[in-house]
Amino acid sequence: MRIFGPNGTTLATSSGSTRKSSSSSFTLPDLATLQETRAPLAPKQTANIDALLAMQGIEEDPTERRKRSAQKGKRALDVLDELKLGLLAGNLSPTMAIRLRDAAASLKESSGDPGLDAVLSEIELRVEVELAKAQHA
Repeated sequence: MRIFGPNGTTLATSSGSTRKSSSSSFTLPDLATLQETRAPLAPKQTANIDALLAMQGIEEDPTERRKRSAQKGKRALDVLDELKLGLLAGNLSPTMAIRLRDAAASLKESSGDPGLDAVLSEIELRVEVELAKAQHA
């Protein structure tokens, strides 16, 4: 078979005299030199979740933001309820301070509704007070 050009092929009679060149031999590069020449790659930095949430907030409608803020307030109230039950039962969870800190941090974002923001700031204040008590105890 004879090949003309980059993609063209034509059928031809093959002759018995196939020429092999001894100068074209295949060799693999030395692995030691290959590893030395490559610089170690730094791991890619993951995107900050706050930046992602901020970008989502740009395109979201006020109703969705208000709904999400209300859910955060409900979760913070649930954490305060669990704290109350743990104190009454006498077995306070060691992870409660972390959960209180997370609940307080989630309430810092504005919902866009002044009434809801006032309620959320009161919940945040109560969570901060309980967090301060937990840190001093």
